[in-house]
Amino acid sequence: MICFNVPPFTGKEMQYMKEAVDAQKICGDGQFTKKCNQWIEENTGTLKALLTTSCTHATELAALLMDVKPGDEVIMPSFTFVSTADAFVLRGAVPVFVDIRPDTMNIDEKKIEAAITEKTVGIVPVHYAGVSCEMDTIMDIAKRHNLWVIEDAAQGVMSTYKGKALGAIGDFGCYSFHETKNYSMGEGGAILIQNEKYIEEAEIIREKGTNRSKFFRGQIDKYTWVNFGSSYLPSDMNAAYLWAQLELAEEMNRKRLECWNRYYENLKELEENGYIELPTIPEGCVHNAHMFYLKAKDLEERTEFIDFMKKKDVLTVFHYIPLHSAPAGLKYGRFHGEDVYTTKESERLARLPMYYALSLEEVDYISNAVKEFYASR
Repeated sequence: MICFNVPPFTGKEMQYMKEAVDAQKICGDGQFTKKCNQWIEENTGTLKALLTTSCTHATELAALLMDVKPGDEVIMPSFTFVSTADAFVLRGAVPVFVDIRPDTMNIDEKKIEAAITEKTVGIVPVHYAGVSCEMDTIMDIAKRHNLWVIEDAAQGVMSTYKGKALGAIGDFGCYSFHETKNYSMGEGGAILIQNEKYIEEAEIIREKGTNRSKFFRGQIDKYTWVNFGSSYLPSDMNAAYLWAQLELAEEMNRKRLECWNRYYENLKELEENGYIELPTIPEGCVHNAHMFYLKAKDLEERTEFIDFMKKKDVLTVFHYIPLHSAPAGLKYGRFHGEDVYTTKESERLARLPMYYALSLEEVDYISNAVKEFYASR
């Protein structure tokens, strides 16, 4: 059986975790956490990066830094993971969903401005599959309406938009290092901060409302409770696991892109003949091969396709159920405008296996299985 996902592993993870244990510093902000933060800063150009316990918590931290209040509205796509909305719903805000573009499955930047009201405080572009949203347009809208931009770049590590790293374009960026992501610490994430005025506050909130970070830097002689906060700090053992992969980030990225490109070459004839649609990478966008998906004709065909692939010992999966149609989405949010593409396109999308350990031989086997399914139609 070819799994849909295998968590990334490079070989040094256990060695680095042992080093963390031997250093008797396995809580947060140890040597490996600092290395990971520095890597993110150097490779994205963000002013400050802080590892968190998840991308969910990174987004919650952004909402706290924004001082989101009950009744505020935040614009986002409905085709996303629940955390995108949860972070703001927890603060009493209303997620306002707008339609997506069918080519990238990203938020339709042309639908955002019409959804803005006097209650709108922010826009959350979600870079689906590591392919950037149209950030120039989104940043222009935000500037003209004085809105925050919080990039959900959970899938976007090592991707860029017009030369800028995803996550380092808006006010805040949020990364995921979950086991399904290109680089993993099991559970984990990071917040990227572009404005110096929010760095100290972020450190305080992340450290349970204390100024402990300043204490460890020797800036104060004792630390104390100075603000509200929570524990968004991952263990240094988790960071040690991640560091083994960030050291090899370029190599891992090349390997994934090799598999992605092989899929595309293998399956482009099916697209040319009108059987399927393949991912679109807009000009100016450099993606990270986070996922490879295809679009079937409709929900019925996708269901048959997933069943067929399972019989071929290949696990393929569909992705998000649009949030506006979920029970919590109906309770806490609303959809602005017409749902032209969100539901229709989400029902067609099927994800093929994509992970660091995937071989080109396995990609060829999977591609041949896809061709076999469509040969009978």
